[in-house]
Formats: sequence, structure tokens, C-alpha cells
Amino acid sequence: MAQVEATTERIIAADPETVFDALADYENTRAKLLPQQFSEYEVREGGDGEGSLVHWKLQATSKRVRDCLLEVTEPSDGRLVEKDRNSSMVTTWTVTPAGEGRSKAVVTTVWDGAGGIG
Repeated sequence: MAQVEATTERIIAADPETVFDALADYENTRAKLLPQQFSEYEVREGGDGEGSLVHWKLQATSKRVRDCLLEVTEPSDGRLVEKDRNSSMVTTWTVTPAGEGRSKAVVTTVWDGAGGIG
């Protein structure tokens, strides 16, 4: 299996602490940020960053739904890491300053891709 990686970034008109706090707020804010491909959102433990355990289903393709159970850690330096207990998927959010009152949020997801012929 080959490792697959997807990355995107955005500049946000808010300071890094505010952006990071919103991303780490699984109890209230995070569910509001997710697009329609996410369903059955549930905070099972915690709800604010480090130590949270969050569940959702992700409609990855028209035929594939991933049942995700994410353990959240905050290793350092404006990073928030979500490791899926049900797969190899790991998502890392990094928030850094991007000028006065602005932040750059980068999200990278990696996982082991399927092998063989689909």
C-alpha cells in the first residue's frame, strides 16, 4: 500500500490563538465547520483539544463511508493531531501567524491507500 497525503491551507482573518481554539473546540465549534460529507458527529470524551475522543462518519466517495473515531493530541507549536483508531488516517492541523490579526491554517491528512485493483 502506498501512503496518500492531502493538504490544503487557508488564510483566516483572526489571530492564531482564536483560530486554534475554534479548531480544538470539538464540543461546539468543530461540528459547525464540517461539510455535508460528515455525519453522526459525536464527542465521546473531552471536547476541548488534547484528550478528546470524537466520532463521525465521512462519506469519502459515493460508495465509501469511513467510520472515524479520532483521538486528539496537541503535540506542540500550534498543532492539533487527530488519529483515527479505525484506520491509518492521521490529520494534522497547524496554525501560524500570517500578519497582524491573520492566521494561516494548514491541514494535512495522511493514510495508507488501498492496494490492488478497485
